[in-house]
Amino acid sequence: VQLVESGGGLVQAGGSLRLSCVASGTTFSIKTFGWYRQAPGKQRELVADIRSGGIQNYADSVKGRFTISMDNTKNTVDLQMNNLKSEDTAVYYCYAIVQITTLTYQYWGQGTQVTVSS
Repeated sequence: VQLVESGGGLVQAGGSLRLSCVASGTTFSIKTFGWYRQAPGKQRELVADIRSGGIQNYADSVKGRFTISMDNTKNTVDLQMNNLKSEDTAVYYCYAIVQITTLTYQYWGQGTQVTVSS
């Protein structure tokens, strides 16, 4: 399974960006789809994820500003980021927990840079 992200870039504080990730590969079922981020000198942290039943989970720091959505038919997950702050600057990684036959696996994308200028 391959995950490919798109949509990162440079934006001013208060602006918006939309990240997208598409999963492709062998036959699989996505159980959890989401985004982590890692800022320089910091640990990778969960931003938001969504489970196959539709339950969403957000980091406290992004609640009310970011929205995650998933399209099961296209195996895509989007992260709409509004009112961006300088502290949102990081490399954002798409990840997925998928089921292939009876086993589950976790996959990561290559990361996309988001830079918020103040």
